[in-house]
Amino acid sequence: MYFRFEDIIAHISQDETLHPGEFIGSGTFENGWGMELDRWLRPGDVVELESDRLGTLRNRVVRPAP
Repeated sequence: MYFRFEDIIAHISQDETLHPGEFIGSGTFENGWGMELDRWLRPGDVVELESDRLGTLRNRVVRPAP
């Protein structure tokens, strides 16, 4: 890993409030990641984070309110 999680948390918290229980992921999955593949999240996409012990966290991407 190039950055330590302490550094990632410090960087994120400069622009937004982090709350207890939030997930922060790091790393690259097999076959690369969206930026390398020129694939980006769009409204309607579903993002899932799965853990054997915790279950699945599923969120749908939406447009921000005007």
